[in-house]
Amino acid sequence: MTAHLVVLAAGRGTRMESDLPKVLHEIGHAPLFAHALAAGRSLSPERSVLVAGHGAELVRAAAAEIDPEIEIAVQHEQLGTAHAVAQARPFLADAEGDVFILYGDTPFISSGTLDEMAQKRAEGASIVVLGFEAETPGRYGRLVARGDSLERIVEYKDATPEERDITLCNSGVIAADAALLFELVEAVGNDNASGEYYLTDIVAIARARGLDAAVVRCAERETLGINTRGELVRAEALFQEEARARAAQDGAILLAPHTVHLAFDTVIGRDAVVEQMVVFGPGVSVESGARIRAFSHLEGAHVGARAVVGPYARLRPGTELGNDAKIGNFVEIKEAAIGEGAKVNHLSYVGDAEIGNAANLGAGTVTCNYDGVLKHRTSIGARAFIGSSTMLVAPVAIGADAMTASGSVITTDVPDGALAIGRARQVTKPGLARRLVDKLKAAKAARNKDDA
Repeated sequence: MTAHLVVLAAGRGTRMESDLPKVLHEIGHAPLFAHALAAGRSLSPERSVLVAGHGAELVRAAAAEIDPEIEIAVQHEQLGTAHAVAQARPFLADAEGDVFILYGDTPFISSGTLDEMAQKRAEGASIVVLGFEAETPGRYGRLVARGDSLERIVEYKDATPEERDITLCNSGVIAADAALLFELVEAVGNDNASGEYYLTDIVAIARARGLDAAVVRCAERETLGINTRGELVRAEALFQEEARARAAQDGAILLAPHTVHLAFDTVIGRDAVVEQMVVFGPGVSVESGARIRAFSHLEGAHVGARAVVGPYARLRPGTELGNDAKIGNFVEIKEAAIGEGAKVNHLSYVGDAEIGNAANLGAGTVTCNYDGVLKHRTSIGARAFIGSSTMLVAPVAIGADAMTASGSVITTDVPDGALAIGRARQVTKPGLARRLVDKLKAAKAARNKDDA
């Protein structure tokens, strides 16, 4: 059955004490709402609508980076969850199939749970509501159900003492046929203490029309909402714990898991080893058998099989490491392809470059890629050897099997197999150092005497 997503992300989030919209705060280097979208991808949604409100343009820009095809509805006034869903109607007016309502500040809903809700819809339930057994129900709305059949949702303030003893609570996540959903939302009123239009009211409206509703249960942690800085910190810790566990289950070896920081999309291959104090930013994939050594930082990079990175290395966006490549300590790579078996082992910067297979860059090699206005590229051929402290002033190409002498500044192309030397001839002045030091000491003594 065709599915569509509506993610509610309009809240101001005043308790976050931030100028940012709440849903732009990050877990695992991704905005909160991105996690809900990621879970929803298991449904292969035909359309996805993000309902923004506070800071809508900031949310729109962030959403475009995550999913260029996502559509943005704007809730100019925050008048409740049903009112928020109604803002998505113009984007789904002709939609067929089911609509799943998710929340941008609830990042841990699993794809498996959404699949269960889809199955309930396929079995014929008119509305499916996601519930959870709360350890401390508090002021959550209660789901009054008989088995999987949902009779009604009762807000805490309206619940009887018996109903308050119910531990099955409302998550707010709902699935229903698109046409039915918007028909029910249109019937929702705001005759309540807050004067808001509540999405949960659609269950009572549906039941009054003789329609059925079903409940699907999930673990309480999946419904964790983020409203404060403290909750954001706890959510990050939970995300990291789960991400590390998934990496280990997939065959990665994390030597000190609690010191490794993963992003929402980190991929680590089987038997790859990650040492202590490693940080993965977004967009990193590591192939099988690679080793990421301690205190390295990776972002937007692909690491080939059996490659070694670090310690103390930085891989920036656009880095592509071939199989068996070696990137050593205090090396930075950016927008560069490092060929199979190539080595950049010490204290070097390689940016906007292609490094051939089995090339070896000596300590202190720098690709001088920026002229103050434009970036330029450096090409180094297979098996080339770049001597220590070589400055490669781009655009420049070093041929296969070529060499540069240590301390050279290379400004023109070097043919295959050639040796390039780009440094001034050494001149030695016997005894001049001693005479110069004596002269300087005498001048210093004279100044001290004048100051006395």
